[in-house]
Amino acid sequence: MVETVRTIQELRAVLKRWRQKGETVGLVPTMGGLHAGHLSLVRLSRAKTMRTCVTLFVNPKQFAPTEDLDTYPRDEDGDLAKLEAEGVDLVFQPGADEVYPAGYATSVHVGGLGDILEGEHRPGFFTGVATVVTKLLVQALPDIAVFGEKDYQQLLVIRRLTRDLDIPVRIESVPIVRDDDGLALSSRNAYLSDAERKTAPVLFGTLSQVAENVGRGANVAEQAEWGVDQLLHAGFAGVDYLCVRDADSLDEVSGASRPARVLAAATLGSTRLIDNVAV
Repeated sequence: MVETVRTIQELRAVLKRWRQKGETVGLVPTMGGLHAGHLSLVRLSRAKTMRTCVTLFVNPKQFAPTEDLDTYPRDEDGDLAKLEAEGVDLVFQPGADEVYPAGYATSVHVGGLGDILEGEHRPGFFTGVATVVTKLLVQALPDIAVFGEKDYQQLLVIRRLTRDLDIPVRIESVPIVRDDDGLALSSRNAYLSDAERKTAPVLFGTLSQVAENVGRGANVAEQAEWGVDQLLHAGFAGVDYLCVRDADSLDEVSGASRPARVLAAATLGSTRLIDNVAV
């Protein structure tokens, strides 16, 4: 089985040995419940570095009291088997007390970018994400860290914090991995009933149509409104947001004069799905 460490001291000891040999290091932070999307991050890390470390840590700081911390999909044995099959060199699997010891009082907040969209609908979420990612990057100081584009706003928040805090790690990204019907892979897809799973691909189809229409010059506000109507008509219980934003800043845009992204979060049954498509 792939080597696993559970303390920061053990993690740094292994990484020190690698660096003394002149080996480059890639870090892939995850919360476990691994699927093909996570494994695509691992493959990029292995292609770009000599050693790859994957973290398995369900971060309590990014869950609100009403969210699914206790029921979030976990499969330690299955995750480790998948990582071993991918040739991962090390797994860092700390407990919450290791990451947030008694008396822990510091947080990282990325203002502006972390306060809109997901940040508006899930207050405190990006502070939890930014805090744990900052800690993992400082604990490991890898050459690169790899994140997926499915959590597109999260990717931008992480790029901003590494720049603002002068953390010497290059942030790499991997395109969204989708099922054959277009649904973006997510650990939370396991919550969907059979009927909901058949409806879920409407999200990707709608965003793709909005992206195509905006790219052809259609009115942004009208397309966003149309997209919301499509999702509600298909059976989604609610839409937190569906919008077209600048691909780098997530500022509002009036057209496709520069790179843009269509982003959405919508609830199907009891499951909240997020997705995005490039214009």
